[in-house]
Amino acid sequence: MRDVVDELIWDEAPKQASAVAVFDAPELVADALTLTPDVRVFCDDWRDASLVDPDLLVEHPDDLHGVDVALSRLPKSLAALDEQAAAVQGAPDVTFVGGARIKHLNRSMNEVLNKHFTAVAASLGRSKSRVLRAWGPENQESDWPKVRMHEDFGFAVAAHGYTFGGTKIDPGSRLLMMALAGGGRTPSLEANDVLDFGCGNGTLSMRLAKDGLNVSARDVSWSAVAGTSVAAEVNGLDVDASWGAGLDGFEDDSFDAIVTNPPFHQGVAKDTTDTLAMFD
Repeated sequence: MRDVVDELIWDEAPKQASAVAVFDAPELVADALTLTPDVRVFCDDWRDASLVDPDLLVEHPDDLHGVDVALSRLPKSLAALDEQAAAVQGAPDVTFVGGARIKHLNRSMNEVLNKHFTAVAASLGRSKSRVLRAWGPENQESDWPKVRMHEDFGFAVAAHGYTFGGTKIDPGSRLLMMALAGGGRTPSLEANDVLDFGCGNGTLSMRLAKDGLNVSARDVSWSAVAGTSVAAEVNGLDVDASWGAGLDGFEDDSFDAIVTNPPFHQGVAKDTTDTLAMFD
């Protein structure tokens, strides 16, 4: 049985389109293909993307430019919503249809969509879910990714809309960097080949690469990996960032050390599931 949010998005979606963008909603791809063969899918989470025909996946949100219908499982992050709305500009008219559980909706989402569209309206609620529909593109250019220099650490951090923490350096990463330098109860890190596991915005990768280590970075979020790659380029550092789940693709004994500031949240909700899987 289809999820009620997906069902509501499809029911509210236009039934004519020449090109359709689908965000984070693998179950809607088959429906979108009934409208047009030009269906372009972006999933930030590698696990969602793995459910989609690879030929339909885009390499970058910018590849969605010019569609006339966009279907989205609304992200909790306003920055992610902003990047979605910016990515689908370009056609003379485009309709954006995004759905979520009502408890995850807020008026700030309307404001973000109003930045990119002339009109925004909410559907009637159904099974504690609702759709936001936006139309009339303003055709503002996307300003993603964003880059911020942190003079106190001597490197820049970059982020796409979905990147957890944006371009900030969170307290956990600050504490871990201090510990890696020998500022805690343990000796400083001694290693050559290191993996930043769950790299987020790449803060730890930048620190380790700046210290001269051979750094690989892995995250299940496309935005995290893309942001880390951008930061490495901006900083003139070499980091091998890859998008995927767990340690798939890495040989046994590939690294001298694994460092991680693991995720303890899914969006705004506390959730240790991914972290426990990483530790396993």
